[in-house]
Amino acid sequence: MIDFTKLDYLKIGNKKQKRAYEVLTKYKVFEVLEYYSPILAGTIPIEIDVEGSDLDIICEVEDKIEFEKILVQNFSEFDLKIEKITIKEEKSIICNFELEEFPIEIFAQNKPTTTQNAYRHMIAEYKVLQEKGEEFKQKIIDLKKKRVKTEPAFGKLLDLENPYEDLLKF
Repeated sequence: MIDFTKLDYLKIGNKKQKRAYEVLTKYKVFEVLEYYSPILAGTIPIEIDVEGSDLDIICEVEDKIEFEKILVQNFSEFDLKIEKITIKEEKSIICNFELEEFPIEIFAQNKPTTTQNAYRHMIAEYKVLQEKGEEFKQKIIDLKKKRVKTEPAFGKLLDLENPYEDLLKF
């Protein structure tokens, strides 16, 4: 299985993955976030992205004030938007900006990145894609092109009642 905790796999991936690697490296995004155990999650790592898909970066953050300062210091020139939200009683930070052609979303919670739902969903989806094959993958991409979100697309094709929860059982 691919080690999604490092970016190396992008260098030998498809055209979009290679380009993502170039942009993330050029702007030193993972170097800036290194202390926060960043992981690229979402659709681009597992090759089910569509036009406009963003680079989702998840981080483990205890000191949210310090984290915000680092985001502002390093990315404010890119029309940075920072939002504080609470998801299931977990205070979180979402930061959005663009680097070249890529929308970037940095999502931070005070929990290890490999235990965050974005990572866990991606791993479950990757395993399903490996098991179900190319035709299934194309059906997911087709649903995504119709603006169906990733988890609901998997839920529809796998007949899951609650895809956000049920995918975590895979």
